[in-house]
Amino acid sequence: MWYAILSIDRKDSLAARRAARPAHLARLEALRDAGRLRLAGPLPAIDADDPGPAGFVGSLIVAEFASLEAARAWADEDPYIAAGVYARVDIWPFKLALP
Repeated sequence: MWYAILSIDRKDSLAARRAARPAHLARLEALRDAGRLRLAGPLPAIDADDPGPAGFVGSLIVAEFASLEAARAWADEDPYIAAGVYARVDIWPFKLALP
């Protein structure tokens, strides 16, 4: 089943986000390579492709997991968690309607 993982950054997390980004992307690339990633990306703090020092307010990932527990276990191992980027991570089942 697909799951939406919505992660909200803690205040002033940009430096930690930048430092942990390569490891974070490597995990997403592994999901992509396994055919289990639908979409992933950061949520800019301002209406711009490159928010600069404004940074990001969070991230959204839609990926396939065997269960909600498996999605939670995967999310809990995110390098952004270890780096203290995220203040909160919410996960919900996701029903793909389009495209």
